[in-house]
Amino acid sequence: MKKNYLNRGFWVVGLLTLCTSGSAFAQHQAVGFTKNMPFSEGYIAGNTLYVAGQQGPDSHGKVTGTDITLQTTNAIAAIEKVVKEAGFQMTDIVSVTVYVTDLADVPKMNEVYKKLMPDPKPARATVQVAGLIGGARIEISSIAVKH
Repeated sequence: MKKNYLNRGFWVVGLLTLCTSGSAFAQHQAVGFTKNMPFSEGYIAGNTLYVAGQQGPDSHGKVTGTDITLQTTNAIAAIEKVVKEAGFQMTDIVSVTVYVTDLADVPKMNEVYKKLMPDPKPARATVQVAGLIGGARIEISSIAVKH
């Protein structure tokens, strides 16, 4: 009995082509990468954008004050900058993780969040942490998917 290696070869070549040409393999790209930082502000893998935790510093790169309302506003603005730079829209955000140093800040954070995050609101987790870099009271990370 003769085996048909030719057909098997085409099948393997076709499978390899499919695996290596899929969008998840073809579009890995760092967004907002700064050489002096050990991370990227965002990372695109296929049709998904992973946005690093944003604290929303002022134009000088410093966390401004201890006001949770201002820090939340700045963090969401920083997320929007990364999202737009990557060619995504805020409505593409499907998941958000909010880190706060004090759960008492959540009601004020929610007021800002409700105003600035588009509907429908993404899935969200809110976690209290012991501390954040730079003395921030809040840090927000997100995941966006192009539909």
